[in-house]
Amino acid sequence: MTVPMEYRQASRDFDAFMVDARDTAMLQTTNQTYTMIEAVFTVFRRRLVPSDALAFADTLPSVLRAIFVSHWDINEPIKPFTDRAEMTREVKAFRGDHNVSPDDAISAVAEALWRHVDKAAFERMLAGLPTGASEFWKVGE
Repeated sequence: MTVPMEYRQASRDFDAFMVDARDTAMLQTTNQTYTMIEAVFTVFRRRLVPSDALAFADTLPSVLRAIFVSHWDINEPIKPFTDRAEMTREVKAFRGDHNVSPDDAISAVAEALWRHVDKAAFERMLAGLPTGASEFWKVGE
């Protein structure tokens, strides 16, 4: 079997996503963007059981999949989905002083993410996740 294209092009696809997310969030650097993405993914992942988190990860491009599961404490208690403002505060608290995520960080990451995933597969996967998961990834919220 040949090496799948998603792995051959992983760096290029990741760089394109980072620039897209940076520009969508109006951040200055991809370093700032990386922290925002990691924070948004962590906040979302904290609300899923491992099997649902892995189903989500399977729909992501390969490097984003790795970021999503990185540093995961699967014994951490599952949090409930709450309103966007509360989850945004959680995003902004991630790494404290090293985080400059904007108030629309979740929406900015969602907007960029939708442009870099298979939309039909992403929608099907979200439909199988707990209440609140689809709402989390709505654009413009």
